[in-house]
Amino acid sequence: MKNKALKRLILGLSLLVTFLPSLSFALGIHFKHDTVTNSGYKLKTIIIDPGHGGHHPAGAPGNYSNGASGSYSFERNVTLALALKLQKEIEKEIPNLKVVLTRTTEDDVSFQRRAQIANENKGDLFISLHCNSLPDRHIHEVVGHKHHKPIYHTISVPDHSGRGVLMLVYGFWRSGEGENAIKQNKIEGGDSEMNSDPDPNDPASLILMNEYKRKYRKQSIHLAELIDTELVNTDGRHNEGIREQGIYVLCHSAMPAVLVETGYIDNPDDEAYLNSEDGQNEIVASIVRAIINYKAEVEQVSP
Repeated sequence: MKNKALKRLILGLSLLVTFLPSLSFALGIHFKHDTVTNSGYKLKTIIIDPGHGGHHPAGAPGNYSNGASGSYSFERNVTLALALKLQKEIEKEIPNLKVVLTRTTEDDVSFQRRAQIANENKGDLFISLHCNSLPDRHIHEVVGHKHHKPIYHTISVPDHSGRGVLMLVYGFWRSGEGENAIKQNKIEGGDSEMNSDPDPNDPASLILMNEYKRKYRKQSIHLAELIDTELVNTDGRHNEGIREQGIYVLCHSAMPAVLVETGYIDNPDDEAYLNSEDGQNEIVASIVRAIINYKAEVEQVSP
C-alpha cells in the first residue's frame, strides 16, 4: 500500500482491536455489533451449499463422499431438498438477495469446486447444509475362556444416541488457507486496498488481512448463533452448540461461513423429522429468519 495516511489509519485502528479482549464462542460469550459506521453496505449474494451428493464411494478421488445415511434416507438427498426449499423461501422473503446453490441436482460437487463457486459469485454469506451421524460403537464380548482367561470378540453396534443441531465454523489452524482465499477474492474483485503482491513486512498489509479475517470470523460465529437460536428457541430442537472445525469449504470461502448440521440422520426421531415436510419447512423458516436478522444488523448504519 502506498498511501501513508491510510496506513496510519489502519495501524491506529489495529491498536484498538489488539487490546480488545479475546472472544470465544466455546465459552458462551456473545459478540457485540460493530460500532463502525456502515457506509451503505448491502447483503447481495448468499451461497447455499447442499452437502455431499452423487453416487461416488466415500474417499474417492476429488474428495467426493455420499455423506451420512439413516435407516431409509441419505444425507445427500435431505440436504438438496432443504437447499432448494431454502432458495425458494429466501427469494420470497428477501427478494433483493441473490441465492446461488453449489449444486442443484443429485450429482456431487468437489469441496474445491464448492468454495470456487462461492468465491466466483462474490458471496456475502456461505451456508452449508449437512446431516450428522455417529460412528458405530465397539463392544467387547466374552466368547469363551482359555487357560482360565476370557477370550474377547469385538463387535460393532450402531450408535443412535446423537440428536439435535450443531453449528460449525472454520478452525484457526487453517487460517492460512483463509488468507489466500480472501486475498484472491479481494484482488479479483478490484479491492484497491489489497495489494496484488503484499509485502509480508508491511504492517499495513498484514493489518488489513487480519482485519478481514477477524471480521469474517466474528460474523461467521454471530450468524451461527442466530441460526442456532432460531432452531432451538423457535423449533424446540436439541442444541449441541457452536464448534470450530477445519472444514475445507469454510476455510476456502472468502466470506462469513457456517456449516449447519441439521440433525442426526442415524437417529430414528431426527431422521423422521429431517425427511418430513413439516420438519424441513421449520428448518428452512428458522434459517431464513436468522438471515433476515443478520442482514438487518450488518446493513444498519451505526451512529
